[in-house]
Amino acid sequence: MLNRYARAFFTKVFTPLARLLLKLGVSPDVVTLVGTLGVCVGALAFYPRHEFFWGTIVITAFVFSDTLDGIMARMSNRSGNWGAYLDSTLDRVGDAAIFGGLVLWYAGDGRDTLMAALALACLILGSVVSYSKARAEGLGMTANVGIAERADRLVAVLVATGLVGLGVPEVLLTVVLALLAVASFITVCQRVLTVRRQALSRA
Repeated sequence: MLNRYARAFFTKVFTPLARLLLKLGVSPDVVTLVGTLGVCVGALAFYPRHEFFWGTIVITAFVFSDTLDGIMARMSNRSGNWGAYLDSTLDRVGDAAIFGGLVLWYAGDGRDTLMAALALACLILGSVVSYSKARAEGLGMTANVGIAERADRLVAVLVATGLVGLGVPEVLLTVVLALLAVASFITVCQRVLTVRRQALSRA
């Protein structure tokens, strides 16, 4: 949902920056790599120390590289299979770092088994959501269904984590992680059933 409504807005916002970076000779791949590195640093350097607010600020500053590199690729006519592959692969790395940082805190000094389990569930199920679509496409089918797209999951966890870092009761993050885990599970089921129908229709 957020992908559909936010794409046009952020394209307008980042187009001048994309144009400037291209003039400076920066490639979309470099932006993708730097953005992923920034997200990982923000998540793994701050979240395990319970610095949720500043970790979220750093992550948010770099997570928009996922939009910026796409704009740059289209402007420079470099859109292709390699860029899509690199972007998708590194998206998984960034997502894993975010939820992994939460797991490290709650399984360590945070000492909250439930929260650690919820964050781990989100990490695992989020990866399966992405894999289920990629595998379907690799087999010549589609799995463009689901109630928990990547952008929705990212916005939800970053907003909740940042607010907890500002002093909002931690129950907010508990509820958000639980809902994301359930929504991700439902999305996996939706995609599996969608692919099953396509596979049976070809039999």
